[in-house]
Amino acid sequence: MSEYEDKAAIIEVLNLYAFALDSHQWDLFNDIFTEDVKAEFGPASAAWPDVASLTSAFEDFHKTLDTHQHTMTGHLVHVEGDKAYTFTYGNWLLVRKAAFGGPTWLGSGWYDDELVRTDKGWRIRHRISKLISYTGNPDVPQPVGDQRPDHTGHVLREAVEAGDVRYFNAIKGR
Repeated sequence: MSEYEDKAAIIEVLNLYAFALDSHQWDLFNDIFTEDVKAEFGPASAAWPDVASLTSAFEDFHKTLDTHQHTMTGHLVHVEGDKAYTFTYGNWLLVRKAAFGGPTWLGSGWYDDELVRTDKGWRIRHRISKLISYTGNPDVPQPVGDQRPDHTGHVLREAVEAGDVRYFNAIKGR
């Protein structure tokens, strides 16, 4: 594959994640993540060591909502052979009509991913998700299982300066 074909395939995987979530097609997580994915989701205040536990936790959380929409934008992709680093902005609209105080919560943040080329295509091996800010009712996302919604906002500039953004580290050779 050329560099541009790799980048297109990787962006397809990143976008498939939002579709899988919003359509509740949990089996698609196997087309997005490696079996041993390390997934750290700051907005959920939780981390999972493999695709099976991530899938189960996300299914449990998302079925508490009436609907939701995840939007992935601003994809940046850096390919290094059979490894790639991506940075993607995300917006997460969650709707739970029974929530006291209003039915919607809209979060904005980012995903900092490491992907690997597998015999089945590109897969996310390590995902870090951070919340920048939110609007709406903070009671829409409820605790489920090991997830405890965390509304702490993070500043990208500070994360880059601290060396905590793998995509930036990769493009700068750090």
